[in-house]
Amino acid sequence: MRALITGIKGFTGRYVAAELQAAGWEVFGIGAHEEAGDTLYRRADLGDVARLREVVAEAQPDAVVHLAAVAFVGHGDAESFYRVNLIGTRNLLEALASAECPPSCVLLASSANVYGNATEGMLSESTPANPANDYAVSKLAMEYMANLWKDRLPIVTVRPFNYTGVGQAENFLLPKIVAHFRRRAEVIELGNLDVWRDFSDVRAVARAYRRLIELRPIGQTFNVCSGRTHSLRDVIAIAEGITGHRIRVEVNPAFVRSNEVTRLCGDPSRLMATLPGWETPPLEETLGWMLEGEA
Repeated sequence: MRALITGIKGFTGRYVAAELQAAGWEVFGIGAHEEAGDTLYRRADLGDVARLREVVAEAQPDAVVHLAAVAFVGHGDAESFYRVNLIGTRNLLEALASAECPPSCVLLASSANVYGNATEGMLSESTPANPANDYAVSKLAMEYMANLWKDRLPIVTVRPFNYTGVGQAENFLLPKIVAHFRRRAEVIELGNLDVWRDFSDVRAVARAYRRLIELRPIGQTFNVCSGRTHSLRDVIAIAEGITGHRIRVEVNPAFVRSNEVTRLCGDPSRLMATLPGWETPPLEETLGWMLEGEA
């Protein structure tokens, strides 16, 4: 079986590639940058439909995992969210639909940010969307656009909540906190400490994606989450408990977002019913792995 991963050199892409290879898949990948020495990697811009068609024809994938996106919510260029996350995805779907042998499953990575500021109870896939920033709007628009292709392509959509692990960039909160503890910094500047998130382990997320493309529950949407929330205060306390190092937290108003989603807790029931035995480790285990710093 052959898989094509977009954004394969990114944080998530590397773990998904390793998960698929361990399960016996032949893995091809595309990304925006040159990569010497990797014979199964091709540079391809999501804005270039002709190039995407070439790569798809060459790889002839049985499954596609579409991860390539502008994923940092605080990214300053709003236009890039729509250019990459919406139009780029449309270009990819067009290339896949026109292939001589279309794939048997196309997994699209959306985001739990589409739920916005909904805070009542656990958020299920049927919770009304209420996006609160351009990133979330671009992902919801991607989902609606993908519906236009559902008669031509076997699409599965995932809405991952926050997840983390070794190798994630430090402009994301948990890696930033971990990096400060690893170098035993005295002070860390953060934004709103009372932001609650549902955190998963990137290794568990990769397993979910692999199992979904193997099972092929076509046409369905899945939350990928733990069903548990932690505040940033919790994260600091856990890291202090693991390392024995105390850190002083200073709130920097520049890091406080006016449109911040206060609480995101996902309902993983549909995913767990579809993938029996799937779970993500407790946050303490994931943070311990990150504090050790070994992939």
